[in-house]
Amino acid sequence: MPNESKPGFLERLKQKWKLNSLWQVVLVLIVFACTGFTILFVKKPIFDLLGVDTRGGGFVQTVIYLLLVLPLYQIFLLVYGFIFGQFTFFWEKEKKFLQRIGRLFNRRAKK
Repeated sequence: MPNESKPGFLERLKQKWKLNSLWQVVLVLIVFACTGFTILFVKKPIFDLLGVDTRGGGFVQTVIYLLLVLPLYQIFLLVYGFIFGQFTFFWEKEKKFLQRIGRLFNRRAKK
């Protein structure tokens, strides 16, 4: 029986995301990390500006997060994607994300 090893984590991401190299996978992961850290630093000032207590969970925090922080996350993905030379990858993902949201609202409008 030949020794066939499973592709590693980065190789699987490369295939799944249809990227050209492992270096590109690393850059995409760096973009996700930078975006996540940025949102961590930006979220609290946004909530403070609106006078929302962030210590407990709740309906108001969830709504504000979905209306303000989630779109801001998408924008930061594109900005960091541009900075790290991966704008095309993230722009394609963004278009799919927006299409899914559009279909969600389109289904609700038809009912």
